[in-house]
Amino acid sequence: MKYLKSRWVVSVAVVFVAAVGAWLGIFLSGTVTAKIGPVETGMSLRPAWKGETIVDASPLGTLTFRTHDAPLRLRISLENIDQEQAKALIEDPRLADRLPAILERDLRDGIAMLLVRSLLSAGAGALVATMLVFKRPKVGLMGLLAASVALAGTGVLAAATFKPDSVLEPRYSGLVAAAPSLVGSAGEIVTKFESYRAQLTKLVTNVSKLYDTVRDLPVYDTDPGSIRVLHVSDIHLNPIAWNVIRSMTDQFKVDFIVDTGDISDHGSKPENKFVEEIGKLGVPYVFVRGNHDSDITEKAVARNKNAIVLDDAGAEVNGLRIYGLGDPRFTPDKSVPADSDPARLLEFGRSHAVRQAAPPDLVAVHDPTIARGFSGTAPMILAGHSHERSTSVLPTGSRILVQGSTGGAGLRALEHPEPTPVQASVLYFDKTSKRLQAWDDVTLGGLGEQSVYIQRHVEENPGRMISPEPTNAPSPAGPVTGTATPAAGPPLWHEGQSSPMLQRSPTEDVRNRMKILSPHRLAA
Repeated sequence: MKYLKSRWVVSVAVVFVAAVGAWLGIFLSGTVTAKIGPVETGMSLRPAWKGETIVDASPLGTLTFRTHDAPLRLRISLENIDQEQAKALIEDPRLADRLPAILERDLRDGIAMLLVRSLLSAGAGALVATMLVFKRPKVGLMGLLAASVALAGTGVLAAATFKPDSVLEPRYSGLVAAAPSLVGSAGEIVTKFESYRAQLTKLVTNVSKLYDTVRDLPVYDTDPGSIRVLHVSDIHLNPIAWNVIRSMTDQFKVDFIVDTGDISDHGSKPENKFVEEIGKLGVPYVFVRGNHDSDITEKAVARNKNAIVLDDAGAEVNGLRIYGLGDPRFTPDKSVPADSDPARLLEFGRSHAVRQAAPPDLVAVHDPTIARGFSGTAPMILAGHSHERSTSVLPTGSRILVQGSTGGAGLRALEHPEPTPVQASVLYFDKTSKRLQAWDDVTLGGLGEQSVYIQRHVEENPGRMISPEPTNAPSPAGPVTGTATPAAGPPLWHEGQSSPMLQRSPTEDVRNRMKILSPHRLAA
């Protein structure tokens, strides 16, 4: 028994030493040079906790893809580019048609060369390590065998879990100006590029165009099949937000902006100067009031010529029908308690949702709980308030996107040991169906607005059915008591001279607000 235990301990020690030696062998194996189409690349393989492929287009940025589940990281760095071949592939239709097959062959050959080199280096590392530690050839061969079996199993796992669709959802980090050119068009990914080979072609073509530009970064071509919406929220008087919004509006060719509230901190008149930046953006700016925005703030925003302020109202902007509802609370005024009970907020949303005759393409509110009250009335609902980005598809088919703070939570960020990230999203809607196709979540990292992280998401089922929520559906906080049912007879969505607006009764609107939350706001 003691002999068996001793052998088991020795076996574990051999495997451990062999694993360390194999890891060092792979680490020291260096980089394999491979040419993928017109691009000369350096490929390296490293052990990692999660499987991923990183394309390093330094100094422009990096793209990360979750391509497999095996604990290996494949890094492809772009070393050089054959300008003449790149131009020929881009400009000659005959060569462009052959490009997917060429790239796939070159990539396969490069990875095969890298795998052979990594296996030999890992085996040599395991053999040397076990020989040095145990000083017995037989034990060294055992270590080599153990490393070979482990590496073969890892390779099989990587091949079995390979996810070609991962190229549709890259995570980008680097210069914000380079992001659209490297990440590519979300609309094109959804509607045209359905295969791994085609998307690989798009990536190499984007890189070729980038490196071919001498003076400036290339302009991101507008995709005619999508409406681009920039979603921002909770700016809280932080001037850096305007730098971010201007940069993203220009680089991503945004059609209009939706701000889901809390642009101010106290809703006071001195803060009105801050919102004048809206008029300099050059695109429509749809705004709904947050719990930190007063009527003064709302009117100051509305004075900008490109602003569209929605409060229980609808408008058509660049082909999308949008309904907006301001937050019923004004929390900076501490003389009046603000009722933030989730059940009442949910009912406040529901009471306005049932009054819509024609379903909008997009709903904008401030609080996510109010947003859930519109479940089943629109395919896309935008909110903010929580300073933390999240998204989910409700059982009714409606998707809620809660935006983080585009102002990094303003001065509140100084109260925490870690700064609140600056976040915004670019949403891509199909011009025909008016449904969301994809979206890019943008997060600023570091100081200033130059370093940026972008995560691409593709809507799995853009055309899914949106079903109304049952009238007796319970609220998250249980049944609501003491709230009267809204008046029957929903208002009509009608065509006005400029854009359709949602009719409402001011008296009924005030009555519903007082009945539900009894808010108090600053007078204009």
